[in-house]
Amino acid sequence: MTASENTRAAVMMMAGMAGFTLNDTCMKLVTQDLPLFQAIFLRGLGTSMLLAVLCHLEGALHFRVARGDRAVIAWRTLGEIGATVCFLTALMHMPLANVTAVLQSLPLAVTLAGALFLGEAVGWRRWLAILAGFAGVMLIVRPGTEGFDRYSVLALGAVCFVVLRDLSTRRLTPGVSSAAVALVTAVAITLVAAGASVFESWVWPAPGNVALLLAASVLIVGGYLFIVLAMRTGEIAVVAPFRYTGLLWALALGWAVFGDFPALPTLLGAAIVVGTGIFTFYRERAARPGG
Repeated sequence: MTASENTRAAVMMMAGMAGFTLNDTCMKLVTQDLPLFQAIFLRGLGTSMLLAVLCHLEGALHFRVARGDRAVIAWRTLGEIGATVCFLTALMHMPLANVTAVLQSLPLAVTLAGALFLGEAVGWRRWLAILAGFAGVMLIVRPGTEGFDRYSVLALGAVCFVVLRDLSTRRLTPGVSSAAVALVTAVAITLVAAGASVFESWVWPAPGNVALLLAASVLIVGGYLFIVLAMRTGEIAVVAPFRYTGLLWALALGWAVFGDFPALPTLLGAAIVVGTGIFTFYRERAARPGG
């Protein structure tokens, strides 16, 4: 990879994280007026249609799933559904920056799960980074304080579900279309949300909420596309740490849109999580042959 390719990939990764965080902001605003599952269902309709168009353009709208991939896609879809519900429920009741900061522990959690369940090698330095990172998460959620409640637990649950999703993704065979898998997941989330919304009081969305839901659909698909492009354009070890710019977006948007700014322990915990995550990426790079 050339320096210019890595630079373009880093910019695309930052754009992807901006898209995801702006999507979160839109959904947090919408769920102030609409029930959670109705909001997920309506966003899912837009997301599914956009992904269907993308799959059509890639020629991946009609695809066959190998028998070995079916269970993997099912587990991946379960992880995505659980992560969506847990994350958005927590987001309704927690500051944007706080719940985003908890999710920054994901690279550490995936590394830990890969070692425990897939037998991936993890050296002592990365074990120390994982322990330090989760200490940072504890600073963010602060168990035993007034700020720690069931919504903090749901934010941690979202991390666990995303780990399930990411580990399942690693097991997919190379011939499976990423866009097609994303479409299957989006449709599944939409159907689950449609079923769950039956038990909520339906609220007719105001034009402003419709605009926010449309924006959320575009932003989440755009975030997905930019991250895929980033990972295909640049070196993973160089590009992946730019995922943490999502936390900067969350801090800025949380303050500008909702008037929230994290307490000092939350900022310290987030800094520890980000620092250990970046260290983990570079340790993985150094551990590769020629790294």
